[in-house]
Amino acid sequence: MIFPIINVIKFAVLKGGEDKITVSWGLNKTFPAGTDSAYKTIQVKLCYSPISQKDRGWRKTKDELSKDKTCQFKIVSRPYSAANQTFEWTVGHDVPSAIYFVRAYALNAGGDQVAYGQSTDANKATNLFDIQAISGRHVSLDITSICFSAFSVLSLFGFFLAEKRRAKSSQQK
Repeated sequence: MIFPIINVIKFAVLKGGEDKITVSWGLNKTFPAGTDSAYKTIQVKLCYSPISQKDRGWRKTKDELSKDKTCQFKIVSRPYSAANQTFEWTVGHDVPSAIYFVRAYALNAGGDQVAYGQSTDANKATNLFDIQAISGRHVSLDITSICFSAFSVLSLFGFFLAEKRRAKSSQQK
């Protein structure tokens, strides 16, 4: 079994595109030698906690791994090494706001998951962290929307006046 250790540099809410997470993982040393002989690749993923899965079917945990939607964001994929490994990951711009944990999968030569470990307990209640997504709003976007809104109101008023003048001129003829 692989046991990832997550070191969150900032203990407050992590911001998408700005903050970093340092992930370390390695084989549990209590297992007998050769347990990891089938491990060829390690894949580390960001996973939704149960509270962030509530009422969201597209994030639900399923027992069948091909249908499991818990871990949707790949942090890193590397060839397996018996030595402990570390990776620093910048939270992506596309990661939605939610509460997460990290899971590391050991894959065999065929790409099948043969072992995993996660940064939380079996109930997925400890060592969780919160990510705040980028809102996508900038000051320039706000200014542009205000300008276009004002232009549309002025245009509407202008067309209304033009129609009134045309109606008056056609009645006078």
